[in-house]
Amino acid sequence: MNALDSLGYHCDGRLLALNSYENRVYQVGIEDSLPLVTKFYRPERWTNKAILEEHAFVQELAEREIPVVPALLIDGNTLHTFNGFRFAIFPKHGGRAPEFEDRNTLEWMGRFLGRIHAVGALKPFKYRPTLNIESFGAEPLDFLLTNSFIPADLDAAYRSVAEQALAGVRQCFERAGSNVKTLRLHGDCYAGNVLWTDSGPHFVDFDDSRMGPAVQDLWMLLSGERTDMARQLNDVLAGYEDFYDFDSRELLLVEALRTLRLIHYSAWLARRWDDSAFKQAFPWFNTQRYWQERVLELREQIPLMDEPPLGGLI
Repeated sequence: MNALDSLGYHCDGRLLALNSYENRVYQVGIEDSLPLVTKFYRPERWTNKAILEEHAFVQELAEREIPVVPALLIDGNTLHTFNGFRFAIFPKHGGRAPEFEDRNTLEWMGRFLGRIHAVGALKPFKYRPTLNIESFGAEPLDFLLTNSFIPADLDAAYRSVAEQALAGVRQCFERAGSNVKTLRLHGDCYAGNVLWTDSGPHFVDFDDSRMGPAVQDLWMLLSGERTDMARQLNDVLAGYEDFYDFDSRELLLVEALRTLRLIHYSAWLARRWDDSAFKQAFPWFNTQRYWQERVLELREQIPLMDEPPLGGLI
């Protein structure tokens, strides 16, 4: 409340912590006005330039009338500091969870993402990272193996299956070809980051925005059996290609990107394990059962990366 007061927003005492683990996000009541959403950034995760680059990308989308939620510009700035913490303020935008079982919803999401990617392809990020095998697979795996998170009796099994999985990922990228285009992405495109209204979808969090292949923002919309995912993908692409051409070679990367996310997610939890909020929210992490399930999960992913691509488009 003091942070907002320092910028001239007088709080009425109403505070609601929102569902965010990477940062600290609050809905704050404002005197004689609508509530605001304030995001305090986790220290040392992003540089100021990287945060401002995210803000500029979202503003670029908003200026093209794409339904996103940009940070408020206050005294010429979108990033502010208070007591050593960096924060940004956003208008509150409500909504409900999207119904991805509805084919019309998937096509609408496709149109939305096609518009975002058409803008994302105009220029690259300078200060934000690229999603690749090293940053999302090899480096997270090395962190897990060298910091004693995996139980001793499962270390060899996890190490072996993870290395096999990364070999499969590399083969998928080789099959797709070295000239697959990367562009500015949302980066964490799952249902929890999409709010739906009668006017359609909007994203509320570009915190993981980075460079990467377009399919990264598509595959997390898919679920179920392969036949279900193939149908869902065709529905998404029916809308997507109204605004941006999809390179069908990227379908070879779907299971590879899923595999990278599995490894990266475990390392993300491990890196945050000294944060008490993570111990409360993820009490099952770093248990014997957790790592047993991760071994089985990666074993199942290895043959999936050899399967024909979804959609029959290659």
